[in-house]
Amino acid sequence: MESLTLQIHLATTDSVDGDELAAVAARTFPLACPPSVASANIASFIDSNLSATRFAEYLSDRQRAVLTARQDGRLVGYAMLIRGVDDDAEVQRAVELRPAAELSKMYLLPDFHGTGASAKLMERTLATATDWGVRCVWLGVNQKNQRAQRFYTKSGFEISGTRTFQVGARREDDFVMVREVRQPRRSTPQAVRWPAGTSFGTRRPASPR
Repeated sequence: MESLTLQIHLATTDSVDGDELAAVAARTFPLACPPSVASANIASFIDSNLSATRFAEYLSDRQRAVLTARQDGRLVGYAMLIRGVDDDAEVQRAVELRPAAELSKMYLLPDFHGTGASAKLMERTLATATDWGVRCVWLGVNQKNQRAQRFYTKSGFEISGTRTFQVGARREDDFVMVREVRQPRRSTPQAVRWPAGTSFGTRRPASPR
């Protein structure tokens, strides 16, 4: 592979289109699924949650941040943050620190695994969460996806609970992992202004991974 010159940006509806993101999502989401998940269930999940139409919605949602990773102009991965904690009782118990943000998605094309690209994307994603003023970032990861668990542990996340996650007609078992976000010290206290409708600490419907 050519030397890594990854460009990571906070995406907008003008900087990336839904079709581009959907194509990467369709290639990368199956990599997070254990062999026991039927291909029909994976296809159903992608169609319902990772289509171009859904990404267009995500990009225009002020409660979310989508970050894109490009190599020489080519989209090779993305991450998505969502403000708050979903209304699943198990997740509510596992995520104690508030306000919080969910790392809903973080994927890279297979050619970029083990290149340091994941660490760069995670660093920028956590910086975005810091800018939001949250106290922690949480995520769900399949209990059989040990590769992802190792990466998240290396990135400072710790297992704090479990949840179930629907993939097509099948319920999968996830670990809930949490990482505290330390806010930079400020010499003069400043009031934080949240966008209208922000609900970092309140319950919200569960989001697709």
